[in-house]
Amino acid sequence: MTSVQKEPFFQPQKYAILAVMIQFDEDKQKQKIDHLLRKEEEELVQVLSDKYNLHYVDLSSVAVNTDALRYIDEKDAREAKAAAFAIVNKKLSIAVRDPSLPKLADVLEKIKGRGYEPELFMASMASLEKAWALYKELSFASETKSGSLDISSDEIESIIKETKDLPTIISTLTNTISLKKSYRVSRILETMLAGALAVNASDIHIEPEETYIRLRYRLDGVLIEIVRFDIDTYNLLLSRIKLLSGMKLNLKKQSQDGRFSIHVGGADIEMRISVLPGAYNESVVMRVLNPKSISVPLEDLGIPPKLLAILLKEIDKPNGMLLTTGTTGSGKTTTLYAFLRKSYNPGVKIITIEDPVEYHLEGITQTQVNDKGYNFVEGLRAAVRQDPDIIMVGEIRDDETADIAINSALTGHLVFSTLHTNSAAGAFPRLIDLHVNPKVITSALTISMAQRLVRRLCPFCKKETVLEGKTKKEIDQVIAAIEDKSQMPANTTKMWVAGGCPKCNNTGYKGRIGIYEAIKIDEKIENAVEANPSEREIIAAAKGQGIMNMEQDGVVKILQGITDLNELKRVVEVEE
Repeated sequence: MTSVQKEPFFQPQKYAILAVMIQFDEDKQKQKIDHLLRKEEEELVQVLSDKYNLHYVDLSSVAVNTDALRYIDEKDAREAKAAAFAIVNKKLSIAVRDPSLPKLADVLEKIKGRGYEPELFMASMASLEKAWALYKELSFASETKSGSLDISSDEIESIIKETKDLPTIISTLTNTISLKKSYRVSRILETMLAGALAVNASDIHIEPEETYIRLRYRLDGVLIEIVRFDIDTYNLLLSRIKLLSGMKLNLKKQSQDGRFSIHVGGADIEMRISVLPGAYNESVVMRVLNPKSISVPLEDLGIPPKLLAILLKEIDKPNGMLLTTGTTGSGKTTTLYAFLRKSYNPGVKIITIEDPVEYHLEGITQTQVNDKGYNFVEGLRAAVRQDPDIIMVGEIRDDETADIAINSALTGHLVFSTLHTNSAAGAFPRLIDLHVNPKVITSALTISMAQRLVRRLCPFCKKETVLEGKTKKEIDQVIAAIEDKSQMPANTTKMWVAGGCPKCNNTGYKGRIGIYEAIKIDEKIENAVEANPSEREIIAAAKGQGIMNMEQDGVVKILQGITDLNELKRVVEVEE
């Protein structure tokens, strides 16, 4: 009889497998329970949505737009039990758990205050948790399809408030560049922009070299190096800037222009971007068009009192042309806008033709030229059909624009415009070169003005010094040539020079002011213009008008302690 061998009563392997199966069953059961609880919650929310008369949304099946999510800070979103998940134009879709929460009312007021219309949807906590989980992937900027970068979060606002000097900006940017997180490129751009706004930089230059990238700010007209960083970071940053500016990412051998806006401190600040192919990589210049920089009254630009009185009289006339000349970056646009603000009243119609519209002025019709047929010529032709009283032409560049602008001044319009020449006298031969009839020039043009910008001495660290030696000789020679001695300052024995302190970032200068010259149209100028004159002949014909030239105006400002001789020599030629 064959014996049957019994299995051992305790088999560890068999029980281990059974234990795994039981554990698996428990996990599956837990998933099933979670699914049922989630389903019950969603069903409850659907019932509540009918009660509150709101639409229901399940964010597990709806893509959350991260651009929309940024419109509510994470802290506020969690406290209000809300999450913005979609945005179309100015309508912001917001998922909420309880529409009656007081914190939600505060959040909605903030959104409305920024010009957006909130639309509420009922959602479960599971939906909100899904949306909130996306905050960790966000940078602090809000990008929209229209190229708007909204810097309004508490973190970015604090950067602007705290980085009031260059050392802090350099440190903050260096630390941000060293980050290895996925969103650091956006953070670098935000910090770069916030730093530029904090110190009132007019331009941001990003310049590739062979082995590194250099970042510089233009402060008061002078470039100052901020930081250097690696090429890999730059390539990512360049793509980000191009994307925001509406440029083509794959176009690397041609120049491109673009723009986007940033919203900070309740104001929209335009960023005008230029990308240029270089020897090592594409060079980027970002022009900061801050509305605050052009909100300077005409009386505060630094125009000498005698010239200011002449200008105020000329812009009060019903017709004629005022030309402002000067190099790029000499403040011509700021002066034109000051003319417009001074001229504006509810009884006049003002139209501008600009390239581009740099700043928006309330109550004025501003148009922008483009590459699709609407140029300065077409803009001027259209403007005169709009029954304007005052026309501002951003720049006279060609024969047709000059001709129409001159004719507009002759037919009852007051025209403001700019011309690229080095001096006020240079406007006359330039207009003749543009084939404007010399006899017509003096009938239409009332005054030609030229300007430059010099840095102001920092009032906290400027140093007084006695005029002596070669410097005194130079100053005395310029003063002696001033025709109207009433314009001479009381002080002729001392001047001030740049120092250096934290308030001016140790540069010795803080802010800028204009130096000016002008030539009025009188009989001598009329006779000279008819003979196709040179600049020198126009200057000779203007003798006796008693208006200081830029060199003389600069020296007067030196003796008044506003700027110094080194700064004046940087922007104009001072005869020795």
